[in-house]
Amino acid sequence: MSPAPTCLPAVSTLLEIPARLARWRGWGNTQAIGSIVLLEMRRRKDFYVLFILTALITLVLGAMNFFNEARIVRYLKEICLLLIWISSLVIAITTTARQIPAEREQRTVFPLLAKPVTRTELLLGKFWGCWQVAGLTLLTFYGFFALVSGAREHQWPLAAYGQALVLHWAMLGIVIAMTLLGSVVFAAPSSTNTIAFLVSAGILMLGRHLNHVALQLNEPLQTLVYAAYYLLPHLEWFDIRNRVIHDWGLVPWWAWSSALLYAAVYTAVFLVGAAAWFRRKTVL
Repeated sequence: MSPAPTCLPAVSTLLEIPARLARWRGWGNTQAIGSIVLLEMRRRKDFYVLFILTALITLVLGAMNFFNEARIVRYLKEICLLLIWISSLVIAITTTARQIPAEREQRTVFPLLAKPVTRTELLLGKFWGCWQVAGLTLLTFYGFFALVSGAREHQWPLAAYGQALVLHWAMLGIVIAMTLLGSVVFAAPSSTNTIAFLVSAGILMLGRHLNHVALQLNEPLQTLVYAAYYLLPHLEWFDIRNRVIHDWGLVPWWAWSSALLYAAVYTAVFLVGAAAWFRRKTVL
């Protein structure tokens, strides 16, 4: 029996999301605030510096040829993707961490909230703008990656690159929402930056091993580590660099879609937490 009919309600619900957003009265405010974040990115030099560094390092390594070794292309792709992941995290976290504190320091939050803009709309606008910045950053970096790898391999697996880009963007949505929550909890952007970097790097490097670590601990640490393993967002699930590097083909579409749904749930959880905290907090 075909499972297609059972999927129709879910598909129709997803297709209704743009229409519902368009009817939402606060969507215009959210878009306007998000566009300000995009304009801010153009003035700042973070993106340009990181992109130039990534391009220079990749091109210098790509110009080398170690004994005509064919596998150097894989090493080149691995280094380039690593630089893209590091640069995108830096841009996403630093851009997000300064949004709310900057509004308070420059006193621009008061005219914003004096207009018919709620605190939730302000937060959603900041998230939307930072997520757009992350998306444009990834488009630029992955476009460069496709050009470099295609020039060396003479093939263009655009579908695999597209899967990797969208999963990467979804992962950054979780990180941006988590950083936004930190920015309304902590007063200084430096504190938010440090904690967001440590948490993100810790999850990416150690998140998949926490359940094995828990087996070697005594109670109550074992229960706490197990709880962290199941409660923390597994950012490493969105990392498919090895599939791209070694040309292992596409991720099954059902798994790819499930990862996007997982990212949407955790992003919503962090945004709801940030909105609840921001509504209770004074902006002085």
